Amino acid sequence: MDLDVLNMFVIAGGTLAIPILAFVASFLLWPSALIRIYYWYWRRALGMQVRYANYDDYQFCYSYRGRPGYRPSILMLHGFSAHKDMWLSIVKFLPKNLHLVCVDMPGHEGTTRSALDDYSISGQAKRIHQFVECIKLNRKPFHLVGTSMGGNVAGVYAAQYPEDICSLTLICPAGLPSTTDSKFIKQLRELQESEHIDRIPLIPSTPEEMADMLKLCSYVRFKVPQQILQGLVDVRIPHNDFYRKLFLEIADEKSRHSLHENMSKIKAPTQVIWGKQDQVLDVSGASVLASAIPDCHMYILENCGHSVVVERPRKTANLILEFLALLHSMDNNKKQA
Repeated sequence: MDLDVLNMFVIAGGTLAIPILAFVASFLLWPSALIRIYYWYWRRALGMQVRYANYDDYQFCYSYRGRPGYRPSILMLHGFSAHKDMWLSIVKFLPKNLHLVCVDMPGHEGTTRSALDDYSISGQAKRIHQFVECIKLNRKPFHLVGTSMGGNVAGVYAAQYPEDICSLTLICPAGLPSTTDSKFIKQLRELQESEHIDRIPLIPSTPEEMADMLKLCSYVRFKVPQQILQGLVDVRIPHNDFYRKLFLEIADEKSRHSLHENMSKIKAPTQVIWGKQDQVLDVSGASVLASAIPDCHMYILENCGHSVVVERPRKTANLILEFLALLHSMDNNKKQA
């Protein structure tokens, strides 16, 4: 073989080997770094841009795509201990010309975390209103989406700032009393009785606890490699003290049933989406909302747990788009009447 050709193969092989070795090393030694890179790549691939907005000395971190247009902008509020990137699986199935905004909730990811901040549900709703005013999202009424804790905040926001929103989607929202205890609520009661309340199932600190949390939150059984579980834990551990404080705040009497206390004040057309096999927040909450909110559209997803956004992203995106299309059609009919 010609020496130049041999050198070319050696150089090409070395060029390919370097990224492969880097990936393997990251997977084995720094799985948390790989997870961060994964979200960074996915954001870029979907055209989501990260920005910051400041309200006095408070900083909000958010991602967005598109610009405000004739259709309502969509603001998405994530759940407990998550971040803005949890919505990427749904963003993938939404039109690129829709104006989307995904914000890190107070104290999460890139948004300011302060020991003096009010992390109650009403306190978080107030912070989100500050964010909305910062980026002038309420120049025109927008569609608000929230899941779990974010659903609780979204519902309270809709009740307290009705002029800001035109419609609302609540996905397995917290903040409702239930006649049926979920698996998660039963676990919490057992921990309280054994005086191990610090071991909250939604705040894992080992790969095994992370696997248990994924099983609790999802009906679909994802096969997650041990290294990825370790990476997911490594990303969360530095924030676990904050998550414990936050959980105790939103589980307190002041916030535990915030959505229930405010649901009668919600006047915007509302869509409720819930996984039938939700083990964190019982699906009976959907009927509670449907009976209390006028013009409420309820959708129960079969073979789906609490992590609706991850388990059924295409279906959830389609339901939101169909709901918005229905409201647009009804609005046009009213104008023509």
